[in-house]
Amino acid sequence: MLFVEGESPKGLYILCSGQAKLVANSNEGRSIILRQVREGEIIGLSSVIANVSFPVTGETLAPSQVSFIPRSEFLTFLRTHVEVFARVAEHLSMELHRAWEQTRTVALALSARAKLAQLLMSWANEETTITPEGKRIRVTMTHEGIGEIIGVSRETVTRLLADFKRAGLIRVKGGAVVILRPSELASMSVG
Repeated sequence: MLFVEGESPKGLYILCSGQAKLVANSNEGRSIILRQVREGEIIGLSSVIANVSFPVTGETLAPSQVSFIPRSEFLTFLRTHVEVFARVAEHLSMELHRAWEQTRTVALALSARAKLAQLLMSWANEETTITPEGKRIRVTMTHEGIGEIIGVSRETVTRLLADFKRAGLIRVKGGAVVILRPSELASMSVG
């Protein structure tokens, strides 16, 4: 556990290696993964800058190396290196954009099928390897974790991935998904 929802920000974290996720929890015990954090990303920047409590819980998913920069040291660094402000603004804008995309996926997609298709396409647009078969994306989350991202059950994710495979839209190979027909999967993501 890096920090918990509601905790005051003592500093920010940099994921040097490993995996982490940002999770929001409800009073009823439900949770939603807002995003998976990639190596090299800064975690907690908006809370440190605004000096407000963390709105989410940050936790590692696997053995990880995480660097910690105390809030006071980071703010002093920003004051003495004004050129870094542009990078901070860029990072905060990226966080905002991802939050909008997550909201769009969970709130506006009409079906679980559309939510999953939209998630796969967003992953394919962010980090993909083009192969002769199609777009290959590395998936490090369990079906339960994917369900927490899009607001559906693990069983629903498993069933939909099987449906996508049977329809020839994707192929699952180990920890990767190959999107065989991206235009068809993208068309599913709107309805």
